[in-house]
Amino acid sequence: MKNMEYNSQKEPMIISEYGRNVQNLINYAKTVEDKDLRQKYAERIVALMYQMNPQNRNINNYRAKLWSHLLKIANYEIDVDAPEDAILTKEDAIKPDTMTYPKMAKKYRHYGRNVIDLIDKAVAMEEGPKRDAFAETIGRYMKLAYRTWNREHYVSDELIMEDLDQISNGKLKLADNYNLDIGKDDRDNSIRNTNTSYKRSSGGRKNSGGRYSNSNNSSNRNKKRR
Repeated sequence: MKNMEYNSQKEPMIISEYGRNVQNLINYAKTVEDKDLRQKYAERIVALMYQMNPQNRNINNYRAKLWSHLLKIANYEIDVDAPEDAILTKEDAIKPDTMTYPKMAKKYRHYGRNVIDLIDKAVAMEEGPKRDAFAETIGRYMKLAYRTWNREHYVSDELIMEDLDQISNGKLKLADNYNLDIGKDDRDNSIRNTNTSYKRSSGGRKNSGGRYSNSNNSSNRNKKRR
């Protein structure tokens, strides 16, 4: 047990997909003094790397990519003849920029980044009916997002309005009596349009119970009884 060596004690892996054995082979190739022998040794390592990922054989310039990986694992400290389209030096290797992730307050992360962007866009708009309508749409979507995030928790319109006010730094406000599910005017119009369409389609009239009955159907039934 005293001679046991853990991976954490070994040299860090440069490209882990090829495994530690390939990295050890490349490190050994760096120590070969004869250039011709070192070149043959490197070519065999590339052939081994090629066999490890046969599904990538159809990728353009795949062998050049393997040579680039060999040079990278060797820290570009090996003198070999590689294809011209391979990355031959450390200066040629372009390190991608670190990806930055959007930061947002954890308190409002259940709304999603898109909602925050919409609020920023609404704040940048000129004050007026268009901006107010946009704020109302955002508020309704915020309530939908909240319900999706926590289906078991009741969410009130007051909570959504308060969050909208805080996220926008007080620049977007909705009326205290505003209904985020459906506006009062829209609800009244919907009921009115439904009743009107029923009258026109059925020829019905309202009875004492507040329901509509079809007079044509009633007269037809009376005729059959006679």
